[in-house]
Amino acid sequence: MEWIATCKMRFDQAVSLGFDISRSKAAKAIQEGQALLNGEKRPCSYPVREGDLLCFEKKEEETSTIYKENIPIDVVYEDDYLLVINKPSGMVTHPAPGHTKGTLVNALTYHFSLSYQNSLRPGIVHRLDKDTSGLMLVAKEDKTHDLLSLMIAKKEVERIYLAIVCGVIPHETGTIDAPIGRDAKNREKMAVTSRNAKEAVTHFKVLERFKNHTLIACRLETGRTHQIRVHLAYIGYPVLNDPLYGKEKHTTSFGQMLHSYEISFVHPITKQSLHFQIDPPKEFLEQADLLRKSSNI
Repeated sequence: MEWIATCKMRFDQAVSLGFDISRSKAAKAIQEGQALLNGEKRPCSYPVREGDLLCFEKKEEETSTIYKENIPIDVVYEDDYLLVINKPSGMVTHPAPGHTKGTLVNALTYHFSLSYQNSLRPGIVHRLDKDTSGLMLVAKEDKTHDLLSLMIAKKEVERIYLAIVCGVIPHETGTIDAPIGRDAKNREKMAVTSRNAKEAVTHFKVLERFKNHTLIACRLETGRTHQIRVHLAYIGYPVLNDPLYGKEKHTTSFGQMLHSYEISFVHPITKQSLHFQIDPPKEFLEQADLLRKSSNI
């Protein structure tokens, strides 16, 4: 996990604030080398300045072995340092307690050598929700992993998503600038809140309007958990078929209509400019076509 400091403070204070842990746990993490400042170990009292990058590698609660599974992966791009893959909707990104098989990481470790092989999330520099499809970056070696994480934290990786939302958005474009933190009433959800929250910014553009829905493109400026889903629900236009943040009581097994459509970045090793696009899955396209036809009746 990464966080960019917003003001001057002690290192242990910054770790506590940035990663929502107690001061004592922050100090312990610093002493054990779990928390780094600009990629280096520093003492608890070391002064952190605005713009400094803090990295926190939380220890897993249990030691786990990654089961390597021969699950097909749609590889969009590969070189010696990284992968760009197309994750299907319905696939969990990495193992977690009670869900140790069938994830993207189980598949990746079967087919590739990845960064930080001894962790529970080898290769994963950012994640997609289970029912969000589309493009993801994966690191194949440790240096690339660290550089990609830093680039994401510095907003140097552009990610654009497609979403079908409930309701007709009247504006052509918009920006949602609202901090996101854990929902106080439901720990499984995130929410726009001022308590223990982090900056979250989502830009959107209307692509097509239907009778009761809108197709939009969203560009992430930050990458908080469930960010697009939370932000769109917050402004009254939840993602269609979202079982957690949507207004509808009945949803299909496909999950929310949210797709990671485009990713652009400068390769951290070769310095080549890379840009990828991938069409949404057929369920997404069929839903858009159905809404389009219904709007023309």
